[in-house]
Amino acid sequence: MAYVVKKLINGKPYYYLKASKRVDGKVVSKNIAYFGKKKPTKRDVEDKLKQIKNVVPKKEADVEHITKDVVPKDNKLYKGLPDSKSMVEISDMAVFCKKKGFVYPDSEIYGGMAGFFDYGPLGVELKNNIKNDWWKRFVQSRADVVGIDGAIISHPKVWEASGHVENFNDVYVKCKNCKKPNKIDKTEVGKVKCPECDGEYEVIGDINLMFKTNVGPVEGNVAYLRPETAQLIFTNFKAVAETSRVKLPFGIAQIGKAFRNEISPRDFLFRCREFEQMEIEFFIHPEQTECGLLKKKDNNFEFQLLTGKDQEEGKEEHATIKLGDMLDKKMLGEWHAYWIKENYQWFLDLGIDKKDLRLREHMKDELAHYSSACFDIEYKYSFGWKEVHGNANRGQFDLTKHQETSKKSMELFDEESKQKVIPRVIEPSQGVDRAFLTVLFNAYYDDKERGNVVLKLAPKLAPIKVGIFPLVNKLNKEAKEIFDLLKEDFVCQFDTSGSVGRRYARADEIGIPYCITFDFDSLKDKAVTIRDRDTTKQIRVKIDELKEVLGKLLNSEIKSEAAGKLIK
Repeated sequence: MAYVVKKLINGKPYYYLKASKRVDGKVVSKNIAYFGKKKPTKRDVEDKLKQIKNVVPKKEADVEHITKDVVPKDNKLYKGLPDSKSMVEISDMAVFCKKKGFVYPDSEIYGGMAGFFDYGPLGVELKNNIKNDWWKRFVQSRADVVGIDGAIISHPKVWEASGHVENFNDVYVKCKNCKKPNKIDKTEVGKVKCPECDGEYEVIGDINLMFKTNVGPVEGNVAYLRPETAQLIFTNFKAVAETSRVKLPFGIAQIGKAFRNEISPRDFLFRCREFEQMEIEFFIHPEQTECGLLKKKDNNFEFQLLTGKDQEEGKEEHATIKLGDMLDKKMLGEWHAYWIKENYQWFLDLGIDKKDLRLREHMKDELAHYSSACFDIEYKYSFGWKEVHGNANRGQFDLTKHQETSKKSMELFDEESKQKVIPRVIEPSQGVDRAFLTVLFNAYYDDKERGNVVLKLAPKLAPIKVGIFPLVNKLNKEAKEIFDLLKEDFVCQFDTSGSVGRRYARADEIGIPYCITFDFDSLKDKAVTIRDRDTTKQIRVKIDELKEVLGKLLNSEIKSEAAGKLIK
């Protein structure tokens, strides 16, 4: 059976033709054709079906029987099924996070508030591990980046200078048919319809997305909760340069909360009104185009890329491209390419599946007012490819605007060129909550053989590193001594409830990489069993070697099979 489906990508509808068939009692659906943004007519569908039947062997011509095996590789109408581990729906992930103590709806006892969430015991550990890994990699391990922690409320002129007061707006619309509110770009007014019911939109007006507040006891002293962390870096630029004695090129990093009064927050943590960012503003001499940090081997670094040109032509399929080829085509500059590569590699090093990660080049009509070029790193969620990181060439826009508005010089004396310059800026901007969500989706695996979910988090990100279990309650005292031995070096969990098998399952579901079981043999051989979460293999390790072995396992220096005597 063939049918048309509508898919929302960045809030815009795209239409596909799908075919379904029953395989081993299950209904399997596959995309077999792409129509683009225009809703297809009955004639369009019939024409597509004819094209498909012309490239499929005659005996398999019925669309109901189209499978991956019979559709030729050169059939560009065919699109494969997404990987099963990514198929958990966003609503199911929200339920999982609440059930396991990762994320709760904010103030739920009062009915909650849309777009606000609280991180639970496991969630705060995972979130902090992500932030700490980013900070260690991009700040503490580099000589050319320093950090700050700016205020959430600043002088309102900061946001006038940045353009947020004038430009940080969405068009607020409401469907005339189903009455659901939404936001659209100004360029989409009169051109797009409601994705829920295909109804016409009524324009309510422009809405500025900044949260207003009042400073002090007197009404009228208006200020804003910051909508991004970047501007505090720009306003502190000269102070940091002078006190840190840094020279161009250098970066300033910040991790902190930001707030946007979204018209229709949705998709769990993906679009919230309160969120956290990790940003770097990297300052470069305006005339310096060559990046000394970009090595020759980096030219062979490969991305999956969806170009702006392909999007303008209605395509959504990405292709593999090397960094060197992007530079040759003048799609971006060397410094921009360097920072995109560094952040793309960071996601890969977190264990994100390479095939579920891609770059998307911004089209000209969607570039922010401050940006001359921008690329998003996107992850393939169950609800489509979505942005998890933005990397923009901001040029000299921000420092120039702050200099004009404040009447204070933002020029820096460059020792090498002996010039006073306003640096240009490359901005890698990362949402903490979206990185958190990406890590969870990537790690979530419903293991049918075990009969439970396994959260295959990278060990360095796991909220709890080690689970410690006594085989039976009679051994609680001895097992607790193991807990006390390890707790200063590793985040540990001591669990005595239920069978060891059930405890293993609970540990799998919250991503504990290694579980230690103290049994009756441990009393004699002074050794314990370590179980690997991902492979379920078990090894025997001497208690006096535990710290060293666990440290190497958690740092991925050795595999569990090489860490002790394998139990068969």
